[in-house]
Amino acid sequence: MNEAVRIAIDAMGGDHGPSVVVPGAALALRERPGTRFLLVGDEAQIAPLLAREPALSAASEVVHTTVAVRMDDKPSQALRSGRRTSSMWMAIDAVKTGRADCVVSAGNTGALMAMSKICLRTMAHVDRPAIAAMWPTVKGVSIVLDVGASIGADAQHLVDLGIMGAAMARIVRGIERPSVGLLNVGVEEIKGLEEIKAAGRMLRELALPSLDYRGFVEGDDLGRGTVDVVVTEGFTGNIALKTAEGTAVQIGRYLREVMSANLMSKVGYWFARGAFAALREKMDPRGVNGGVFLGLDGVVIKSHGGTDAVGYARAIGVGHEMVSHDLLARIRDQLALSQDSQSAAAAAAALPGTAAVSAP
Repeated sequence: MNEAVRIAIDAMGGDHGPSVVVPGAALALRERPGTRFLLVGDEAQIAPLLAREPALSAASEVVHTTVAVRMDDKPSQALRSGRRTSSMWMAIDAVKTGRADCVVSAGNTGALMAMSKICLRTMAHVDRPAIAAMWPTVKGVSIVLDVGASIGADAQHLVDLGIMGAAMARIVRGIERPSVGLLNVGVEEIKGLEEIKAAGRMLRELALPSLDYRGFVEGDDLGRGTVDVVVTEGFTGNIALKTAEGTAVQIGRYLREVMSANLMSKVGYWFARGAFAALREKMDPRGVNGGVFLGLDGVVIKSHGGTDAVGYARAIGVGHEMVSHDLLARIRDQLALSQDSQSAAAAAAALPGTAAVSAP
């Protein structure tokens, strides 16, 4: 894109609100000069923070509202009390009206999804949006979706997730034909729920040029980076995500306890501190902060609610990348291609004489 990317920010979202959002936007601006910001929230809280960041102030417009969605609000409650007037809704609406190219929020995930779906609507041929997360692996980063937007999925929805995830992977990883796998209880074709097995058959028969379907993958393949895109439904995906986050915290705590157990451990840590610093950087969740709501007719980025300015800047960076590489157009093109392929296959199957004939 030749024009500056315009990012609407829900400044009141998250555990810390403007105190993290504004410094995070300032960091993002230094990394991506030319970005424009629409900061939506309480001007009395935002203005003093902006005064400390002259470059960000010059690149920003503040839209005032004192209404904020609480982190513990139910989606229905947030819609009743915050629709049209909350910082979250107004930031999303800026994308709908064309004032911004994407929205970033660290606020309540359920409320953000509900408001985004109502305000922006879903793309053609997409029944339900999904949350795609960047998952650290031994090979780099994979895309995993859905990690919590909705529970359950039929075969067509899983196919759509694979197509949308592959479009995102091409942007994040720069891979022309990302590999895609369906998360299952085993790699054998006979295992798993019928919906997963049917989705596998559909992906194999479609043979889309935009992705390389590799079959089923298991839970331990997530960390190995066996495929570029892992597809699952939201209930399973969210459990996997929270398990991975908890395991990372557990390992970090074990390491701290072991390194401070006695004098020899502390001396060993001192000599290996460079290696531990590298490990800490690899395990830092801020480096992969920023979930993408795929399937909506607009780019919506969900930041972790408790992140700091560095993590929030990363979420803004994800939004910038999705807009710069025209994520929505890529998804629309590939979904349309999938629909055409399925329609052609259905038409061919309906023609007389196309049914398989048994040998005498």
